[in-house]
Amino acid sequence: MLKNAFNTINLYNKALDASWLKNEAITNNIANANTPNYKRETVEFEEVLKRAMGNPAISMTKTNEKHMPLMNNMNPVVIKDKSTSFRKDGNNVNIDTEMAYLAENQIKYETLTKQLNSNLKRLRIVME
Repeated sequence: MLKNAFNTINLYNKALDASWLKNEAITNNIANANTPNYKRETVEFEEVLKRAMGNPAISMTKTNEKHMPLMNNMNPVVIKDKSTSFRKDGNNVNIDTEMAYLAENQIKYETLTKQLNSNLKRLRIVME
């Protein structure tokens, strides 16, 4: 039971790191909204998590008994969106869309933080 609690905490840690990275990518996109030929960046973590959780080979492979293989294989991926631009200057950043992504990501980050704090509080109660 305690092992699962620490696995959950580690998962929250990875998710918070990914959310932070996503925030950096979005704010970078916003800052470069008027830069000619700039291509927006996105961060994939949820997709990486889904693939890792759905792949039994990843979740069962261990090199050491103390390793958590699922955590080792889940890292956020930064991707340049090189899709066609609707703007003449080659930039594909839509400031309104990016602002919506930023708000969504901030809500996710706050939610993850609250959930992590709740889990840590429960763990502290158990240890006392």
